[in-house]
Amino acid sequence: MNINEIKQSKFLKKEDCEPAILVTIRGIEQENVALESQPEDLKYVIFFKELEKGMVLHSTNAQLIAKALGSDETDDWTNKNIVLFNDPSVSYVGKVTGGIRARQYNPKPAAKAATTDMDEMEDDIPF
Repeated sequence: MNINEIKQSKFLKKEDCEPAILVTIRGIEQENVALESQPEDLKYVIFFKELEKGMVLHSTNAQLIAKALGSDETDDWTNKNIVLFNDPSVSYVGKVTGGIRARQYNPKPAAKAATTDMDEMEDDIPF
């Protein structure tokens, strides 16, 4: 067992996003993210239809999601898809620790219909 499996969290961890996962944004709410017996620490948390846990929405991921979805308005994000992944290059307090990042969902284009025309087939050959 990996020691990261022992650590319980009510929010998404980087290990939850490896491999990358496609999610649909359900909404954003403000929640207390402080540990028990600690003073209240309100942060925005983004929730997804496919997951029980939300992700604390820090500035970098908010900017990445806004860019991926083409809107700075979080109300426009509802029902939109993004991909969450573990980026090993994320740093925290000056130390490279890895962390969750969001990117645009790019579905693969539909496969081109089969053809028997040699002229069309030659156009598909990369040079």
